[in-house]
Amino acid sequence: MLLSMTGYGKATADLRGKKITAEVKSLNSKALDLSTRIAPLYREKELDIRAMIAGPLERGKIDFSLWTEQESIPSATIINEAAVNAYRLQIEQICQKTGLPEPADWWGTLLRLPDTLLQSEVQTLDDEEWLVVQQTIAEAVAHLMAFRRQEGQALEQKFTEKLDNIAALLAAIEPYETERTERIRQRIIEGLRAIPDVEYDKGRLEQEMIYYIEKLDINEEKQRLSNHLRYFRETMQAGHGQGKKLGFIAQEMGREINTTGSKSNQAEMQNIVVRMKDELEQIKEQVLNVM
Repeated sequence: MLLSMTGYGKATADLRGKKITAEVKSLNSKALDLSTRIAPLYREKELDIRAMIAGPLERGKIDFSLWTEQESIPSATIINEAAVNAYRLQIEQICQKTGLPEPADWWGTLLRLPDTLLQSEVQTLDDEEWLVVQQTIAEAVAHLMAFRRQEGQALEQKFTEKLDNIAALLAAIEPYETERTERIRQRIIEGLRAIPDVEYDKGRLEQEMIYYIEKLDINEEKQRLSNHLRYFRETMQAGHGQGKKLGFIAQEMGREINTTGSKSNQAEMQNIVVRMKDELEQIKEQVLNVM
């Protein structure tokens, strides 16, 4: 089964009044291109987080975010009453001694002084929370992988449709091949007849015509293109991670179609070749999304 590089996954978890959210997005890329935005509390685990994402996703332009939201009311900052009283007493004494006016805004003055506000408890990442974070990341990645599988099935159906179209167009060329050979033969003979008083060796002419027609023969191109169509189908069934290989096969298909077009030498056949190129171009565009 094919996997698409396009995907999206999101997961959330609740722990002690905190909502933990992991979100991961993926687009096509030649290699793994992983960018992360991680909440400060979890940055110490960034290497572990990157490994958890890079392992299963393998390839693509990955955008990962991990953040938290506090659902419970945060604890209020504690005012250091002793420090406030001590500062006020000192300021009053200084004002009495120096004659300076007392502050009009006592609170504004006092709370700007050191140690009047006690620092909130510093958050640390414990084992329980880290386990929940790991589970949340794994769930988000699993959702993205499910999305990739779904998109991969759609791509496989699209490729199968286009391959069938190319095979049908290839078969549609055959009736024109015999007709084309006869047209070439008649055009050469008529050209010779149009030249007055010309004599030619009919045996030699026949040999030259056979040589000329053989140069325009497309049986080998048709055979190779048929082989490429079959190989493309087999590769799709080989499992994920075949995107680059499918791209190479599509290039070889294009080579055979182009050679067929250059040898066609007939409007009807060239029209069919143009339609084959259109079908192949759609394959090439979509194969860039395959893992």
